[in-house]
Amino acid sequence: MREQASNEIILHDMDPIAVELLIEYGYTGQIVITPENVQVLLPASSVLQMSSVREACCRFLMKQLHPTNCLGIRSFADTHSCKELHRRSHCFALQNFQQVVGTEEFLLLPFQEIEELISNSQLNICAEEDVFSAVLNWIKHDLTERKQYISQLMEHVRLPLVNREFLMTRVDGETLVREDNQCRELLLEAMRYHLAPERRCALSTPRTLERKPKGAEPYLFAIGGGSLFAIHSECEVYNPKSDTWSAIAPMQWRRSRCGVTGLRRLLYVVGGYDGASDLATAECFNPLINNWSPITPMGTKRSCLGICAFNGLIYVCGGYDGASCLSSMERFDPLTGVWCSCPAMNTRRRYCRIAVVENCIYALGGFDSTNYQASVERYDPRQGSWHSIPSMSSRRSSCGVAAVEEFLYCIGGNDGTVCMASGERFNVRRNAWEPITAMHNRRSTHEVVAINGFVYALGGNDGSSSLNSVEIYDPKLNKWTLLSSMVTRRSSVGAAVLECINIEHVLRSTRS
Repeated sequence: MREQASNEIILHDMDPIAVELLIEYGYTGQIVITPENVQVLLPASSVLQMSSVREACCRFLMKQLHPTNCLGIRSFADTHSCKELHRRSHCFALQNFQQVVGTEEFLLLPFQEIEELISNSQLNICAEEDVFSAVLNWIKHDLTERKQYISQLMEHVRLPLVNREFLMTRVDGETLVREDNQCRELLLEAMRYHLAPERRCALSTPRTLERKPKGAEPYLFAIGGGSLFAIHSECEVYNPKSDTWSAIAPMQWRRSRCGVTGLRRLLYVVGGYDGASDLATAECFNPLINNWSPITPMGTKRSCLGICAFNGLIYVCGGYDGASCLSSMERFDPLTGVWCSCPAMNTRRRYCRIAVVENCIYALGGFDSTNYQASVERYDPRQGSWHSIPSMSSRRSSCGVAAVEEFLYCIGGNDGTVCMASGERFNVRRNAWEPITAMHNRRSTHEVVAINGFVYALGGNDGSSSLNSVEIYDPKLNKWTLLSSMVTRRSSVGAAVLECINIEHVLRSTRS
């Protein structure tokens, strides 16, 4: 290089403070990185090939990531070819999209980066309505220049997954959408999807697929229930990785004997008993904001009901309405907020449980007001009819039920004489029941859920007292193991699993 013979060398586009700090680092091996100097140190250390400082700057910026700066850090990382910093800041923006869209950095992004964000299937959002609102806010920030992008961006908004009221008011009422031919076609596609719940599988497109954020992990929610003379509105959540329980926001109603299921990003709680009467009310929990909100009540009061989610719909059946055991079934569509009747079961079932295996809904056990049931029946939504299948080896009311692969597990319950610890599973392909190892505790009115191929049993009653104990079953070892107990004793508990991203952080921030 020609500079080798020069007594004086001019360093272009390098901050003098950064150069001074790097020279001192060269002699002392020490440097202090701060929010004020990191943006000049990183490019200077890159030019001077001081990789240790460059990497330290990247690690420092990773620790500074926040919804208000992650997009700026991502752009900075891209400019200076810091691949890991770019990846981490991009993931941070996706996981914190709800907060990021309210920042000035988001409104100032170029079209290509906006499109990259909203088209990502790993976007972490409360609901697709938020993506629609974010797109419109960005366009209207510079309407004259940006309205040309409306159809390209709306193609990535999953309009079929927004609720009907939002679709008919906000989307259909938006001038930018109505004036664009391609946007109108997208709106019609969403309306067709809403009008035909039974045909949604046939109407599947990339816009009907649920977004699945990276880093989401399964959490187990224990909802309501009772102990001694109390009925709980309090709820808690379990992290299988850390084997710990944390309190979440209480429900709006006290409930025991309710139905609980997870669908998409929300937890739904339906019916139950509040200590005075059986309930038709329902509510849903949003783990991103630790908040409950009411939804449309059922057409029938139900406690001790069976519930499951299947193909974007919530099915409830059986239960008790305060006067008699029920065989009826209802279906709720979260997109429309409407409950509708479905074909009734062949048997009245109070304290029954239902689960989905290979596209069919199975109803197991229960009490028909006279007999404790061992019978099982199967509902195929494509045919709209119930059919009996082989009965269990034991009568089981108040049992726990979960599906793992092609197996349907039925655990514990009451046979009319005693609470049971035994369990059995139904092999759908062999059409036969087989026993499994008994639990450590006798349980009825408990709940059973499946997580990552394991079966969890929690709460319930052992015949004399309410339980807070939890145990896990490993199908490969045919073995139960005790886990950390719930904070609260819960008989007649409801439980379900939701995929969440670091819900502990949400709980800390919402409590503070």
